[in-house]
Amino acid sequence: MAPVDIQIGRRPNLAGALLGDTDPATQGGYSDHPPRMGFFTDTSVCIGCKACEVACKEWNAIPEDGLVFTGMSMDNSQGLGASTWRHVAFIEQRKPIAAQDPGVQHEGADGEFRWLMASDVCKHCTHAACLDVCPTGSLFRTEFGTVVVQEDICNGCGYCIPACPYGVIDQRKGDGRAWKCTLCYDRLSVGQEPACAKNCPTNSIQFGPLDELRERADARLAQLHEAGVTDARLYGRDPDDGVGGDGAFFLLLDEPEVYGLPPDPVVTTRDLPSMWKHVAAAAVTLIGGAVAAFAAGRRIS
Repeated sequence: MAPVDIQIGRRPNLAGALLGDTDPATQGGYSDHPPRMGFFTDTSVCIGCKACEVACKEWNAIPEDGLVFTGMSMDNSQGLGASTWRHVAFIEQRKPIAAQDPGVQHEGADGEFRWLMASDVCKHCTHAACLDVCPTGSLFRTEFGTVVVQEDICNGCGYCIPACPYGVIDQRKGDGRAWKCTLCYDRLSVGQEPACAKNCPTNSIQFGPLDELRERADARLAQLHEAGVTDARLYGRDPDDGVGGDGAFFLLLDEPEVYGLPPDPVVTTRDLPSMWKHVAAAAVTLIGGAVAAFAAGRRIS
């Protein structure tokens, strides 16, 4: 990819974002832009090494977020947050291991236990509610269709936190500002791939043009179904879902809830246009009532 000029501060076209425009870079005001870039995470080949977490922290200079044993899992980082932009989940299940690794022989395994590993990240939604509610322009859409936080502009209002349907974005304690994955915007801008994908040893995290990733994901899903892994499914791939499809989507081996993901995410600002219409109608009604009451009072007097 050839280097491109960085243009900071592009805000979303709110009408387009809420009413169906599925080209997020165009929403952001870029008339001439490179292909939309994103992640496809194939959890069926994730080994839980956490190389992505380490690479993300090292490249982005993210502080340590608590090396503690939670007692809930072999995973110590627990979930995404202001200081965890990539999180590898360790999910223990009482299910046949063959359902995870079809055709692979596991010596000494009783076949009734398996691990599900999955590297979670910001979804870089097509219709991103965090962009809609940010009052300062700290959150902006890049020419690659990704969503980035400018921490030097963030005022710590926290509006974006409840707006995210995935619970991704978070405020850092002692700082107050919002932080999340940038999909390594600085690396993309000079033609490099994100640090997490660069360091994934199994190619579980795949980076590239989103259209190509979707084709690759469809082929991988068909391969797993043919191998007998009928629970395999794609999550966030559908451009017609409640957020217009995700820029970072996943191949899962179980229900989304098992991985801590909402089963049917919806952009939380989708009802804003109709809400403002109702507010305007109510305001006009109140003003009309006040004017009528004033006029009636003058006639009586």
